[in-house]
Amino acid sequence: MEEVLGKGSHSARGPGIWLQGARPRTLAASVCPVLVGTAVAASQGRLLAWRALAAMVVSVAIQVGVNYANDYSDGIRGSDTPARLGPVRLTASGLASPAQVRRAAAVAFALAALAGLSLAVAVDLRLLLVGVACILAAMLYTGGPRPYGYAGFGELAVLVFFGLVATVGTAYVQLERVSPLAVAASFPVGLGAVAILLANNIRDLDGDRAAGKRTLVVRLGRARSRALFVAAVAAMFLLVALIGVARPPALVALAALPLAAGPLRLVCRREDGPGLVAALVGTARLQLVVCVLLTVGLWLS
Repeated sequence: MEEVLGKGSHSARGPGIWLQGARPRTLAASVCPVLVGTAVAASQGRLLAWRALAAMVVSVAIQVGVNYANDYSDGIRGSDTPARLGPVRLTASGLASPAQVRRAAAVAFALAALAGLSLAVAVDLRLLLVGVACILAAMLYTGGPRPYGYAGFGELAVLVFFGLVATVGTAYVQLERVSPLAVAASFPVGLGAVAILLANNIRDLDGDRAAGKRTLVVRLGRARSRALFVAAVAAMFLLVALIGVARPPALVALAALPLAAGPLRLVCRREDGPGLVAALVGTARLQLVVCVLLTVGLWLS
């Protein structure tokens, strides 16, 4: 990995550091929409494995790229410190130079672009515009002169790109049409991703406020952000139930309900670092289990 990224003023300390910097505990948010979108395609009689795999590469690579890009942008702005809760900060901690982290993001985005190009050539060249929009949204989340993640729009972007776009897009590259079922299924997927981001930002509330980052959680405050987290989780299960009215096997995803108790309790009652880190991990696990079960249910429907 270091050979790809090049040498910087700081020496990166092995591939494990880059894995931590990619924030693997949150990558369920990029895996889930591809699973669900593929299940929608399979339920409608058209499963194309290589296109599903390419969509997975696009989705995961974009999330890894945005995680590195956030690390770089927050590090050079000084809004990250090594003492902040959560995953390792490569730039702020000095484990890698800003140039190395920027190159890591570029490598991830390039991989996403190559996989996306293969899908666009095979399916529809208009997908290139969708891909450009996704990469720009990822880069501008905390980058550029006016990062929208600092202005309270991160949750909306996650709902759109890791819900609607990724789920419908995955189904589209296999079905070659927009599926109403994929649109419906994209919302519980996206709400799971919103819940992950809310849990992350509730954990980072004090540090973000001190750094001048006006995330949605900072704007709303702790109490209302907790209420929004509860609403996002509840809406995720409500929408699964509504999908189950038309596709009864999808109701199997409701079996994940007991897994919601832990994250809800932690987010609503805890303010300490370990408790909120556990809430984030539990929320990512909840989204993954809901989406895996929804994938199975849709596939069988």
